[in-house]
Amino acid sequence: QVQLMESGGGLVQPGGSLTLSCAASGFRLDYYAIAWFRQAPGKEREGVSCINIRGTTYYLDSVEGRFSNSRDNAKNTVYLQMNSLKPEDTAAYYCAVRNFGCGPTWKSGSYDYWGQGTQVTVSS
Repeated sequence: QVQLMESGGGLVQPGGSLTLSCAASGFRLDYYAIAWFRQAPGKEREGVSCINIRGTTYYLDSVEGRFSNSRDNAKNTVYLQMNSLKPEDTAAYYCAVRNFGCGPTWKSGSYDYWGQGTQVTVSS
C-alpha cells in the first residue's frame, strides 16, 4: 500500500526550530521529486519547498534561508528542517511526491501521492 506519513509537528515558540519527516512506504522515493506544502486556516495551500531526484532544492521566498529540505533515500524519508520559526509559519504541513522533477510548476502542479499532514503551531 502506497503511503506517505508526516511527523515532527508540534508547538514551538517564535524563533524555535522543528524538523518534519515524511516517510514513504509501498514505493521508493529515489525516483520522485518531493514537495512540502502548508495550509493555514482560511488560507490557500502554498508550496513551501521541493527537492528533486538530484537533490536540488527550491523554496518559497518567505522561508528561504530558514528552511532546509533534504532527502535520505536509504531511509526512504524526506526532512524539512525549519529554523527561526515565525507565527506566520503556523499551518498544517503536507508532503507530496511526483515522478518527475520539481520544475517551474512545483508550487502548483499536480502530485501523485499526498500525506495526511502534521500540524505546526508557532506561538508564545
